[in-house]
Amino acid sequence: MAKKEKKASRGRSDKIKKADGGGKLKKIVLREQADVSTEEHPLSPMPAQTQNRPGIEAKMSPRPEFLALDYRGSGKLHDKAALITGGDSGIGRAVAVLFAREGANVAIIYLKAEQKDAEETAAQIEREGRRALLIPGDVKDSKFCQKSVGQTVREFGKLDILINNAAFQKHQDKFEDITFSQWDKTFKTNIYGYFNMVKASLKYLKKGGVIINCGSITGLEGSKELIDYSSTKGAIHAFTKSLAQNLVEREIRVNAVAPGPVWTPLNIADKSAREAAKHGADTPMKRPAQPEEIAPAFVFFASNTDSSYISGEVLTILGGETRAS
Repeated sequence: MAKKEKKASRGRSDKIKKADGGGKLKKIVLREQADVSTEEHPLSPMPAQTQNRPGIEAKMSPRPEFLALDYRGSGKLHDKAALITGGDSGIGRAVAVLFAREGANVAIIYLKAEQKDAEETAAQIEREGRRALLIPGDVKDSKFCQKSVGQTVREFGKLDILINNAAFQKHQDKFEDITFSQWDKTFKTNIYGYFNMVKASLKYLKKGGVIINCGSITGLEGSKELIDYSSTKGAIHAFTKSLAQNLVEREIRVNAVAPGPVWTPLNIADKSAREAAKHGADTPMKRPAQPEEIAPAFVFFASNTDSSYISGEVLTILGGETRAS
């Protein structure tokens, strides 16, 4: 079992019940947080584990924490329509939940292999009292991206917020081991996919619209074993800043969130069981972030109440790290 941070709080299961207004909970929610008995976040080392790509959140232990039970919505995204790529699990799932809690209807894009995770995310969006739309497909396909945006607009009547979050990564110890196929897939998913989604969305985003891209600390500091992934994340940061300048006269804001290590299926599916157990251990907080700790940054950028004068920013969330190593 992973170690726990010492943090005074009531039991997490009690908070789940209160978040549901004391009513009867769906078994799905109890199952998702069954191995987390308090508000404490697991410290490294985590239980050794690995999965085949793309990774399924339902199979992780401990389950990533996404409910953010201390977070109280205040209508910051009331009646907004959001589309999140990679919204079935990890950071995307946590963002979908908080967006719904803030009043948004949420569509999520995900790979077909992640159907179970996507259905769980949709159930949680609906528990927050908002509408969910599931769209299976691959953002590498520009025609699919156009179709998914159109489907979202037909379902919700508009599109206000685009979250580019879907990603692919694969560690390689030696540069020579990065095949052209891997390089191509990483770029087509991580940066071409962002381009495809923005291209499809701009037809519908109006004044006050928001685009938020998921970057990474690797895009700022690099990573010797993630050369292709880091390169795409650096491109995403530049894309964010350049697109923000391009769209400012249309009053569409563009920002990015650049996390450090986060406990998500993406990392479990890319590492050996031994390496996965150490994920995040080298941060000052000695643990990976939980998705629920990253999601509020997306709410901040999505909310015109909070960040109407902010565009072109890249916000790092690094577990206590304050400078490049």
